[in-house]
Amino acid sequence: MITHRMGDEPGSTQDVILLNLKRQGEMSVNDLCQALGITAMAVRRHLTVLQNDGFVESEIIRQNRGRPSYRYRLSKKAESLFPSGYQDLARDLLEAVREQSGPAGVMELLKIRNQKRLDRLMARVKDLDLERRVEEVSRIFSEDGYMTEWEKMDDGNFFIFQRHCALHDVASEFRQVCALEPSLMEQLLGTKVTREKYMLNNDPVCGYVVYSS
Repeated sequence: MITHRMGDEPGSTQDVILLNLKRQGEMSVNDLCQALGITAMAVRRHLTVLQNDGFVESEIIRQNRGRPSYRYRLSKKAESLFPSGYQDLARDLLEAVREQSGPAGVMELLKIRNQKRLDRLMARVKDLDLERRVEEVSRIFSEDGYMTEWEKMDDGNFFIFQRHCALHDVASEFRQVCALEPSLMEQLLGTKVTREKYMLNNDPVCGYVVYSS
């Protein structure tokens, strides 16, 4: 499974496929064979993995004669793999607020943003039991680019961990971004959450214990 952001120099065949789809919009297996210089069987094998991981979608194209063909394109989920200017925008906005209102102003702005997210997301978890809430909250953060997974521990509690930070550079300068994350999780999950692993402390992941009682 792809678990890193994409750059201009892909590191694997699946990276190359994703970059070609990003640049071309839609491509057939034959198009990808020509672009990559590999067999149709190899292309289909990689596309199957990417589709199973939710990064590629396909559309059947029916023709007047012969077998129908397929066109492949990136899913919305795949957009989180590509660099964007959102971190620069977020940093510029937070710097402007800090210059005007200081650190307290930054925290107030982030609290307002957190509440807006909570209002928008609560409908996705309100009727779920705790385990299904953990699953859904993990999905929410993955959709935001955090490569989030979860597991149930032997003591009945849960552990949510993020393998990628979508706002790492911004969070390095504005720790307030991270400070509110456990609170958002607590309100979505309806139970106590503590951060046990933290990338900005040189841990390999950000990890949260979700208490079942």
